[in-house]
Order: sequence, then C-alpha cells, then structure tokens
Amino acid sequence: MPSQSDRRSGCPISISLEIFGDRWSLLIVRDLMFKGLRTFREFAASGEGIATNILTDRLERLEVGSIISSEADPDDRRRVVYRLTRKGMELAPVLVEMILWAARHEQTEAPPETVRAMENRGAFIESLWREWNANGGSKPRRDGKTR
Repeated sequence: MPSQSDRRSGCPISISLEIFGDRWSLLIVRDLMFKGLRTFREFAASGEGIATNILTDRLERLEVGSIISSEADPDDRRRVVYRLTRKGMELAPVLVEMILWAARHEQTEAPPETVRAMENRGAFIESLWREWNANGGSKPRRDGKTR
C-alpha cells in the first residue's frame, strides 16, 4: 500500500483504486458486507476461484488500508475473523450502485428481490449499518481510535 508521498497522483479515483481497486479486494468487501463471510476459509470457498496467496495479499492490503480488521475467533483462537471497519462500511453506497448498474445493464445472478430492495438505497444501506452495529460495529483500538 503506497504512502501518501508514494501515490501516483492526488486524484481521488486513483487513490481509491490504490486502496481497494482490484476485483479481489472488492469481492472480499462484498462477501463481508452482503454475504456475511468472515474467515479465510469462507472467502476461499466463495466460488470466485481466488488463489490462496492472492487472498492472503488482499486481506493484508485491506487491513493496512483500514477497510477491514481482524481478530482471533473467540470460539477458536487459531482462526482469524475479519470484519469491515467503519471506513469499509462506508463503501456500501458504492457497492450498491455497482450492483444496481450491473443488474440494469447486464444479466447477473443477483437475486431480483435483493436488487429491488437496493433500489430504495437509503433504507437498504441503513439496514446494512444496523446489522453492522448489531454485530459489534467497529471495535476501539488500543490508542482509543476506532478501526
């Protein structure tokens, strides 16, 4: 992940793409946000065909970019559980628009009832935030900031 001084440019789109712009990163965010996947094994088995070395790299990039956080699973300390941070959740409107655009212009496997629900963007995104908050939201870091 480039530091601010190493970025190609100050263009907001370029910066965004440097942080989460490849397909694998966005699919991981999708899986966390819409499918409830939380572990490496679940991401690897999601059906997208991501290689484990790529998955490891993208999870690390997303964590460095503060899009996701990780912690040991309280039920099995050997397993890592990933969650979206507040910064990651703020991608919800972008992903919803991408889904609606694709469903409008291409044949997709998106469930029609989900697409219809997404058309009421405000209510749909609000429901995602309610679920995120109900599942623990962002946890405070040791320095008092939120992840």
